[in-house]
Amino acid sequence: MDDKLKQNIALFGGWLSAVLLFLGTLNVKFEWFNQESIDAFVVVLIAAVPFFLIIYGVWKNTYLVRKRAKEQERLLKHRGLK
Repeated sequence: MDDKLKQNIALFGGWLSAVLLFLGTLNVKFEWFNQESIDAFVVVLIAAVPFFLIIYGVWKNTYLVRKRAKEQERLLKHRGLK
């Protein structure tokens, strides 16, 4: 899953680069929309992927947050498994 997400982000970065080149051929210039800003945006997206995956894992595996998880923890304690 992580590999597919990185591929999609790289595809999006490539798409932004293609838009930049297309607009450049039409002589449309944006000071803030250049190859460096696109590369920086892709790096931020790639860095955000593991961050959100970890946050999701913590959310799913914490017994303090969700009502269903609290019930599961209570049952595990009742059965002596925790």
